[in-house]
Amino acid sequence: MTKKERAAIVMEELEKCYPQTPIPLDHKDAYTLLIAVLLSAQCTDKKVNEITPLLFELADTPQKMVTLSVDQIKSIIRPCGLSPAKSKAIHRLSEMLLEQHEGQVPENFEALEALPGVGHKTASVVMSQAFGVPAFPVDTHIHRLMAQWKLTSGKNVTQTEKDAKRLFPVDRWNKLHLQIIFYGREFSPARGHQNDFIGKMIL
Repeated sequence: MTKKERAAIVMEELEKCYPQTPIPLDHKDAYTLLIAVLLSAQCTDKKVNEITPLLFELADTPQKMVTLSVDQIKSIIRPCGLSPAKSKAIHRLSEMLLEQHEGQVPENFEALEALPGVGHKTASVVMSQAFGVPAFPVDTHIHRLMAQWKLTSGKNVTQTEKDAKRLFPVDRWNKLHLQIIFYGREFSPARGHQNDFIGKMIL
């Protein structure tokens, strides 16, 4: 079976399992999604969704966020981990949105990745889910499953993203990356993937 054939089966089976793909992080606009994704680094979506209502009640726009001190932000987001770095990034990126983008989240990768705490994966999530721009954010589930299904060499997330974009049609990227994440969480957790029925079908 070729990679293309395996990829086609993956898409077909994931569409059966997850015809609907709600965004796992609670948000109401591009700014709150950006903050939620930033907080999700090395933290579960569940925990982020517990914390963001507390933060967004005080500050759900860049204008409001800059009125908080870094220490105030840090005290709220502490349960998400990495709070010293994340709180500084949230405060500074909010300042930069006001200084450089009229308080709006920019709709391009270069400008997003220039913001503190925003790497390529975070920018990809915002571009795909907030603005509908085709992107393929690669998290640990996608990186692991793509290698497990022999759809990539899996040497690094950059290579995995390139392979995913080459194998899957562009009009499926935004939905498919969420479908793979959902599948990984349900059937193939990091410690043991005996329930990976797609893997058994294609390998």
